[in-house]
Amino acid sequence: MTSEAVPDPKVEAVDRFFSAYAAGDVTAMSSVLAPGIEWTVPGHHPLSGTKSGLGEVVSFFDQLGKAGFRAEPVFLGGDGEYVVDIHRGWTTRGVGRVDTMWALVWHFDADGRVDRVDNLSGDQHQMDTYVWANFPLAPLPARLARGRKEPA
Repeated sequence: MTSEAVPDPKVEAVDRFFSAYAAGDVTAMSSVLAPGIEWTVPGHHPLSGTKSGLGEVVSFFDQLGKAGFRAEPVFLGGDGEYVVDIHRGWTTRGVGRVDTMWALVWHFDADGRVDRVDNLSGDQHQMDTYVWANFPLAPLPARLARGRKEPA
């Protein structure tokens, strides 16, 4: 008698996300994510920090697409509310390169959609260096004007 393991729908959702990412299909990527998603990227570079909401997360992936980022899953495993993935992530364009292992912790809400992702980099220095070389900050006056509030 053989027993087949029942596929974990959360693991399947993350797998669908990676397939959509490989195809550049933002709509399919977004279908896995909750509207209030929080996606945290480690580091000390212009793309690091927490992206809040689908708009910010999609914009982040748009920037990664411009750099030719690719991802190849190595391991996906789920346990209740969480899925952990380990994948190789690398760049195909830009100054310098990134080619390292990443671990992501995916949290699912009660509706079965991803509401939080925390990234962990195998080589944060490599990622910081690459992003600074390829994603310069806006000129200082533009950066200062964005956050400035007019006096009442």
